[in-house]
Amino acid sequence: MRLSTLSRSVQGARVVVTGAGSGMGRATAHLFADEGAKVLVADRNPATVQLVVDEIVAAHGRDSVVGCSGDVSNPSDRQEIVRTIVEAWGGIDVLVNNAGVSLVSSVFSDDETFLSNWDQTVAINVTAHAHMIRACLSYLLKAPQGGRIVNIASTEAIVATGGISAYTASKHAVIGLTKSFAVELGRHNITVNAICPGPIDTAMTAGINDEAKEKYAKRKVPLRRYGTPEEVAHMTLSLCLPASSFVNGAAVVVDGAMSVKHG
Repeated sequence: MRLSTLSRSVQGARVVVTGAGSGMGRATAHLFADEGAKVLVADRNPATVQLVVDEIVAAHGRDSVVGCSGDVSNPSDRQEIVRTIVEAWGGIDVLVNNAGVSLVSSVFSDDETFLSNWDQTVAINVTAHAHMIRACLSYLLKAPQGGRIVNIASTEAIVATGGISAYTASKHAVIGLTKSFAVELGRHNITVNAICPGPIDTAMTAGINDEAKEKYAKRKVPLRRYGTPEEVAHMTLSLCLPASSFVNGAAVVVDGAMSVKHG
């Protein structure tokens, strides 16, 4: 006789993944589809949206995925993302706020560069998260097994790297946003959690050569390597399981113990 009663299945869940054209977003979209969910792939690059949609269609069929290209910092594009998934499947059960950018914002940057990069980073990494949640909220409130929101933050929400102040500040803000909305939405059976990935092999880290990555990992990461997008995606999926219904307001670190290593 089974003693467990809580489901570990996302079969049939309707999932929005932003920034799903590459890296962690792509891996997340694929993983949810692999587990039987219906996935909307959102990204501002139409070509990468179509590529990921085609990949998932090839694996799971046309009823498993829809795509929508758009910039999450643009109000009309956010509404189009919501309209597309609701038109396809009638609602939303899960929102993964993954879209993000990291732009140079050094204290020594010239004024024009700093202002432009700061505003763009905050708009995409924080403000869009809040607005996407609000845009999806009426549907998340009706999710049969409770709505799930996962915001992708970073270990930059815990530690800091010089020269990317906007990114670091934005990721700290994502944690604050997550906690506040978790408190407010918990009574409505919606959980809001964040994930803090460390060094992961994605397009954002592609500009770092392999030798530099290896040196960094051996010096800073107890597991002595960079993580993979799929490893982050599995944690995202875990937070969205019906069985994770009592995990709310958490910031889960996925960094191979980098942020806890001293010396």
